[in-house]
Amino acid sequence: MSVREALRSAPMVNDVPGLRLLRVGDGRDFVRTPAELGFLALAHLRATGAVIGPVLYDGPNERLYYAIQTGTSGGWSDLPVRHLSINSWLIAPSLELIDDWFGGWCELPDDETLTDADTLHAALQHPYIGASLEEASR
Repeated sequence: MSVREALRSAPMVNDVPGLRLLRVGDGRDFVRTPAELGFLALAHLRATGAVIGPVLYDGPNERLYYAIQTGTSGGWSDLPVRHLSINSWLIAPSLELIDDWFGGWCELPDDETLTDADTLHAALQHPYIGASLEEASR
């Protein structure tokens, strides 16, 4: 089932029509990144023509969430990310909610496309991204 389909059937969060409670680990895991790192990786993935699955921007918390295949995560300990899997839930905007404050879906394919975990890991480690983050912190 695609994330788009899962959102349609996901329960509302506290009866707020625009927010859904999405189960993680049911065919897809998520990798949570700081927004600055995640957006640089997303730009890199787009520039290289990589296949990109759902990517959620959480504006209030300044984070990006990349959907990857369940069970495909290698070691993420070398990066400032968190791997979310079975027994995790993600509060996500429904398909009709687009809000500048909340954030929203940067990518949301119609099919079951997911970002390859190894490709995402490589993008997050790309020297260009590290140099960009160092430059921004000066």
